[in-house]
Amino acid sequence: MRPSRLFAGILLLSVCSAALAAAQAAQLPWSERMANAAMARWPDGRFVPPGAPWRWNYELGTLLEGMDAVWLNTADGRYFNYIEDSVDQLVLPGGAIPTLKVDEYELDNILLGRQLLLLYGVTQNQRYLTAAGVLYRQLLHQPRNASGGFWHKEIYPNQMWLDGLYMAEPFYAEYASIAHQPEKFADITRQFVLMAQHARDPKTGLLYHGWDESKQQRWANKQTGDSSQIWARGMGWYMMALVDTIPYYPEDNPGRQQLLAILAREAAAVARYQDAKTGLWYEVLDKGGAKGNYLESSASCMFVYAFAKGVRRGYLPERYLANAERGYQGILTHFVSTGPDGEVSLTSTVKSAGLGGTPYRNGSYSYYVSQKTATNDPKGVGAFLLASTEMENARNARLGRGDTVMLDGWFNSQQQPDAFGHEIYFHYKWNFQGEAGYSLFGHIFRNFGARTTTLYAEPTLANLHSAQVYIIASPDNLAKNPHAHFANAQDAAQIAAWVKAGGVLAIMENDTSFADLDHFNLVAEKFGIRFNSVLRMHVTGKNWAMGRFYLNGTGPIFHHPHTAYVKDVCTISVTPPAVSVYTHDGDVFMAVSRYGKGTVYAMVDPWFYNEYTDGRKLPAAYDNYAAAVELARWLLEQTPRPPAEAAARQ
Repeated sequence: MRPSRLFAGILLLSVCSAALAAAQAAQLPWSERMANAAMARWPDGRFVPPGAPWRWNYELGTLLEGMDAVWLNTADGRYFNYIEDSVDQLVLPGGAIPTLKVDEYELDNILLGRQLLLLYGVTQNQRYLTAAGVLYRQLLHQPRNASGGFWHKEIYPNQMWLDGLYMAEPFYAEYASIAHQPEKFADITRQFVLMAQHARDPKTGLLYHGWDESKQQRWANKQTGDSSQIWARGMGWYMMALVDTIPYYPEDNPGRQQLLAILAREAAAVARYQDAKTGLWYEVLDKGGAKGNYLESSASCMFVYAFAKGVRRGYLPERYLANAERGYQGILTHFVSTGPDGEVSLTSTVKSAGLGGTPYRNGSYSYYVSQKTATNDPKGVGAFLLASTEMENARNARLGRGDTVMLDGWFNSQQQPDAFGHEIYFHYKWNFQGEAGYSLFGHIFRNFGARTTTLYAEPTLANLHSAQVYIIASPDNLAKNPHAHFANAQDAAQIAAWVKAGGVLAIMENDTSFADLDHFNLVAEKFGIRFNSVLRMHVTGKNWAMGRFYLNGTGPIFHHPHTAYVKDVCTISVTPPAVSVYTHDGDVFMAVSRYGKGTVYAMVDPWFYNEYTDGRKLPAAYDNYAAAVELARWLLEQTPRPPAEAAARQ
């Protein structure tokens, strides 16, 4: 072949390969497309040129919050690895953060601590909790105004900014939760309430960007202490802070109701200022028609996220999903662009805005609308990832809205000491992010709009009354828990009565070296199911193929093929009303029983614990996470509903 023809052939092949890659990328959800582009654009989460100094910063925290959401929605280990690599370059093995200047008391520096808590929860590596403790102690010593509100920074005395609520409060709430310090929630509530009381414009219902309790700043109103403008991203930070902090509140904490009330009021105000034509929001939120004002991407993403998550978690009425949908379509239409290779970009993000300082920022209208905008600003990209993951789940979230998925903590009641010296339930539990936990499984149910809770007492009819789905995973044997609660005839009768009335029961056993079969069969046999004391799928080392369990996608539960992984399982025998629904090498692995108005699902392994769903350990060919999504959907679909309600949830 002549050189010119060879070159032409190579060029054609290159063009075709690029076109194929772009076409494949276009098939992915927007969240994954943007996440992949961000990882390629900013290796290891660095926004500076190679070799340039890099330090602990809130922009990385915002980006990684979005990456965290993409990982939780996909269980693709690449996204978790990106988070880990981005944080590891800033945290020493002993937990020190060399580039963090605690004595500057910047609330902005707290945000990235949320990723420290994620990494600690998943890996159980003390390094990350030690580093998080540094940030927590900063909060405990953070300067405050006379009302108890955090100064935004040491150099901004008596000033509270909306930004600071997002930077600090979700981390504060999560750390207080895992450190068993419920008394801190009163302080967290105070931060939100102070801004809601003092920074709220009575005319619009929106919040001003900053409040100076001393009223000494030139930007501050001499009567109220408020700044003069409603900055859209400031409101976005505040709305995101609310929906990200509320989940950590105990249900009976009075502060939870206060935050829900604030969220409802501010959601109504923000919705009133959504642009009717584009579905977006302006840089200065309440002055859409004013000269120089413009539609801004990061705030629009933040509002979409807050509306959609608020609806999904039951914090806001469903009508706000329409605001989120209009906003998200506007974002895709006006702010998202794609290159010839499929790379995704986000435009029109204001780079920064603040108050006071040197040179002095006076907080005027002209100040806000004159700030520079950027394409692919990390804050905008992080907010877009958060908005996209929520919108990709929004329709599914109708299925489980109003339902409670209750997890057993009675038959499986194993505990272990945590880093704070408290005994905690960990084995197949929603709140445990380590390998033995069910945190990802719980996330899937919450993506479907359901509420997750745990029952640590006997499963009586009264205790099960609020649940639509009840899951029992691998009841303890004495070898695993010397204080095991074994099932008895009364337990079996109570559970059977609950199922008969319409409950959906999922029982996922294990082999006898891990789980109690003998006693628990009292429950299972009520429904024509018996777990057999045999060992199948024994796996040695990392011989993953020994645990390969293929689902062809043609059965009643799974409508897509899955290559799943199980290990060291028992088998099932069925008698009416139970029927086998999946077998492996002639053994029944799954069964379903219709009992009265209810349904029972049985499986020979608790196969959705984090170790085999989070994408970090198993080879990519195994997709337990995707199978868990299908099972969760199926379980929620089995709940008896009137036809009109069932149709509305689809």
